[in-house]
Amino acid sequence: MTFGQKTNLIFFGTEEYSLVTLQTLVERDFRIAAVVTKPDSKKGRGQAYSQPAVKQYARQHGIPVWQPHHLGDIAMDIEALRPVTGILVAYGKIIPQSIIDLFDPGIINLHPSLLPAYRGPSPIEAALLHQDRQTGISIMQLDAKMDAGPVYFQSQLNLNGTETKPDLYSQLFSMGSQALADRLAHIVDGSLPPKPQRDADATYCSLLSKKDAWLDPTTTTASQADAHIRAFLGFPGSRLTLLGHEVIVTKAHVSDTPTDLSVKFADNKHLAIDALKPVGKKEMPARAFLLGRKK
Repeated sequence: MTFGQKTNLIFFGTEEYSLVTLQTLVERDFRIAAVVTKPDSKKGRGQAYSQPAVKQYARQHGIPVWQPHHLGDIAMDIEALRPVTGILVAYGKIIPQSIIDLFDPGIINLHPSLLPAYRGPSPIEAALLHQDRQTGISIMQLDAKMDAGPVYFQSQLNLNGTETKPDLYSQLFSMGSQALADRLAHIVDGSLPPKPQRDADATYCSLLSKKDAWLDPTTTTASQADAHIRAFLGFPGSRLTLLGHEVIVTKAHVSDTPTDLSVKFADNKHLAIDALKPVGKKEMPARAFLLGRKK
């Protein structure tokens, strides 16, 4: 039997992009014994319950789904599957050491940064916001400290300065999922040992909130504003007041001179608005916004 056919895996994941890794593992014939995801949550104006995408996918493929409010509630279920290896991708909850210890060789985590850079919940956004020229993925061994475990493998990705958050999420999780599947057998059998991170070189990123959306032209350069728009596309967005209206800017570019719809920033350059979303309305081109103001 191959590794994938004989080794039990438990997959931890909740966010949309964690589905990419689960799909890759299933398509590569790894044996997924269970999927652990957060409980269904209320979303949207109607507050209807929404199921995580990994839950829907797992059920379509006959994989048991566990949605514990407390991870201790599934400890006995994990025990029953031992020996078992854990895979975690954007699960959204802290895993206690008592649960990590149930797995061999622990829980393997795909993190979308070149650790120890950008430990924390928003590494992709941080790389774009800081206008980094390079980012990548790290496959690491989970421990009780945030993103501080030893690293099995890293792969770099060069950036050209035009990527958006959705673009980079797609690239990194696709790249990372394939890298994980390629090396999983070697991680489990010990032939690919992890190397400790240099804690002294660690940098951190924080959980994003709505207050991070506002752009301040008096303290920000036009280039920084462009990076902000690309990094925060979707959530939390990039907000400005234009012609007396609060808008979310979805696409823009830096200009040395003013345009029909632009804002001057702290470096005396202009952010030319290409597309935007007035609060409570659909996205529209800048020209459509201007025409609406003239009516």
